[in-house]
Amino acid sequence: MINFQNLEDAETLAQAIVNTIHDPLLVLDKRFHVLAASRSFFDTFKVKAEDTHGRLLYTLGDGQWDIPALRLLLETIIPAQTAMDGFEVEHDFPGLGRRIMLLNARQVVYGEGSGTTILLAFTDISARRTIEREKEILHERTQDLLRQKGVLLEEMRHRVANSLQIIASILLLKARAVTSEETRRDLQDAHQRVMSVAEVQRHLHVTGGIDQIEVGSYLEKLCGSLSSSMTGESQPIDIKVLAQNGRIGSDQAVSLGLIVTELVINAIKYAFPALKAEASISVSYEVNGADWKLVVSDNGVGKDILSVPKPGGGLGTAIVQALVKQLAAQIETTTGAEGTSVSITRATFTSRLPEAA
Repeated sequence: MINFQNLEDAETLAQAIVNTIHDPLLVLDKRFHVLAASRSFFDTFKVKAEDTHGRLLYTLGDGQWDIPALRLLLETIIPAQTAMDGFEVEHDFPGLGRRIMLLNARQVVYGEGSGTTILLAFTDISARRTIEREKEILHERTQDLLRQKGVLLEEMRHRVANSLQIIASILLLKARAVTSEETRRDLQDAHQRVMSVAEVQRHLHVTGGIDQIEVGSYLEKLCGSLSSSMTGESQPIDIKVLAQNGRIGSDQAVSLGLIVTELVINAIKYAFPALKAEASISVSYEVNGADWKLVVSDNGVGKDILSVPKPGGGLGTAIVQALVKQLAAQIETTTGAEGTSVSITRATFTSRLPEAA
């Protein structure tokens, strides 16, 4: 506790404290006359001490401080609550122009009937509010652009789906019209390749995704489509899918879908030349971080379906090999009396063991 020798010493300390505060500050009496003002108040509002001290606050600056919101704060809120923080006022302030101020007010009641004073502090938040409004405008524009993008994307998906359907239909019509059995098979194969790409497009539309799709459900739908269109009652073939949960990029999904389509079509065409009970094709997908393994196997007669294609033939084989290379993966085929298995593996493991001298 500081013991002052006289009232002037106390007033000197009080004024020094007021001047130390960064934000503009006023000390008012109970009738709202200015008892003291901080240096920052004079600097901020471009007023002089002799034109401020002892004056009624509302009369400062030729009445420019007669602000309805300020009257509400001082005459209604403060008497009822004694304090108010963050009271926002937007006004053409003298010496500043249009500004948004946060007002903090405190009513100080002294003991033994010494009277009442009000402390009133100002914080200019105009720049902050401008930034916030700009952010809101930018956010609204961004949302509008996203909505436009969504509309365009939906239109694009619709057009792509229609185009793929038209292409697939034309290929089937051509396959029915040609007399060459080899040409018919080629057109049917092309039809399935188109449908595998269409399945990716449909899956992206259903899931609402653009960059990432769920592998398991995608492969199940793709193989279901192949099963319904490629297998018949003369040779029922059960196509099973076992895939770990995980998401992959849509570009990778297209490549995997085309690979699965080619391998499944090959298995349907060549693995079961004669009627076989419980004929099946299995599609599995495992993932470990960035590494993954895709296996398409059957329990057919066994045939090397991925040998190096001869000139003028083996389009499906060439497609698979090109896609495997594109995915930076390796392919391995095993075949025998119990069927054929094609494994496609992407492994990024690098040995950390020191090389032998």
